[in-house]
Amino acid sequence: MGKKKDSIESEEIRDQDINEQETQELSVEEQLRNEFAQEKDKFLRLFAEFENYKKRTVRERIELFKTANEDLMTVLLPILDDFDRALNEIKKAEDEDDELLKGVELINNKLRNSLAQKGLSVINVKVGDDFNVELHEAITQIPAPSDDLKGKIIDVLEQGYKLGEKVIRYPRVVIGQ
Repeated sequence: MGKKKDSIESEEIRDQDINEQETQELSVEEQLRNEFAQEKDKFLRLFAEFENYKKRTVRERIELFKTANEDLMTVLLPILDDFDRALNEIKKAEDEDDELLKGVELINNKLRNSLAQKGLSVINVKVGDDFNVELHEAITQIPAPSDDLKGKIIDVLEQGYKLGEKVIRYPRVVIGQ
């Protein structure tokens, strides 16, 4: 009987060891699953962060290409103003020299078309338009010649220009008070 009791006890101990071993295996398996889930979550977050980074750099690169010529365009704006003044003076001249006017207009149009292809556009402002602080730069105010021109643009001193969607020079205007 002593042997039977010892063998039953040893069987029970073996069963307990097997149960403990199975429990440990389950907890190790569960622990591995948790670690795998955490690593998978880290990977997905890192992947999403990298995708956002790629999209942001593409947007920044596109914006850079759109405004890469901004410095050059800003330097050319006074030259465009001089062309406008020269054309006005040639038109005012009493000479019958239409060839000179046609030649200067041709060069002016060619220059403006080339700049327009690179994204430069004129901000259209006319006498009589409402003055808007966000769109115009007021140089001075003068008494309005009529009541309907109060708070409106009386004269455009310099045209405004945009490069793409960005304003690189606001129109400089005189407004009536």
